[in-house]
Amino acid sequence: MTSFAPDSIVLNRKLPLWYQVSQSLRASILGRSPQDPLRLPTEEQLAGHYGVSVLTMRQALKELEDEGLITRHRRRGTFIEPSAQRGAPVRLLGSVDAIVAQQSGMATELLEQGKAPVPGELVEYFPDLDEVATYHRLRGDEKTGEPTNHARNYIRPELAERIDREDLIRWPMTKVLRNVIGVSISRITDTVEARLADPETARLLQVPLLSPILRYTGVIYDQDGRALDVAVIHYRGDRFSFTVTLDTH
Repeated sequence: MTSFAPDSIVLNRKLPLWYQVSQSLRASILGRSPQDPLRLPTEEQLAGHYGVSVLTMRQALKELEDEGLITRHRRRGTFIEPSAQRGAPVRLLGSVDAIVAQQSGMATELLEQGKAPVPGELVEYFPDLDEVATYHRLRGDEKTGEPTNHARNYIRPELAERIDREDLIRWPMTKVLRNVIGVSISRITDTVEARLADPETARLLQVPLLSPILRYTGVIYDQDGRALDVAVIHYRGDRFSFTVTLDTH
């Protein structure tokens, strides 16, 4: 039995169950860590996990097999293709002022803050830490109040001790780090990926489950190349766009 643990989803009865299950499994496969096992649980185990029939599960797995993400072997089981990976992400590199401008102009609610172990997918950014400070914020249009994104920041603990709650409601994290507590920022790397709304994101952003969203990951580095903050932000697909300008001179 494998330790592969696909994300749970709340199934929408208006959409084909096999499609929703295949999309959830697809996201889990493409988002897995390199050290995760390649063997999937059995059809029966997966069907039980998602609360669907084995027939529905087989249809979902066939979709992934046709896509080349998995291979199925009689008596041996189902395996993730080692070459299965996301397409190359769009990376946006720009000035700190440009990033601050991008993040400003939103009404912000601080949902929670605390400390937590470094998430597995962020270990590469914090190799020297076991724990990070976390902040979860919901942001929306200042005029209408309509939610546009929810953001989780993972901060080095020594910096979090200097951050005031009220500043996080007033300003983007980038501005708080640079202008409020005086951190010297060397560079910021932005990555934007297309995703489907999971139950939490659908609830917070008031969109249908599995609707298109954009996941933004922004990493702030200091002069020594250390990651100070990793922001993971989920944007409503109908409320976000980005423009890249290339100067040819």
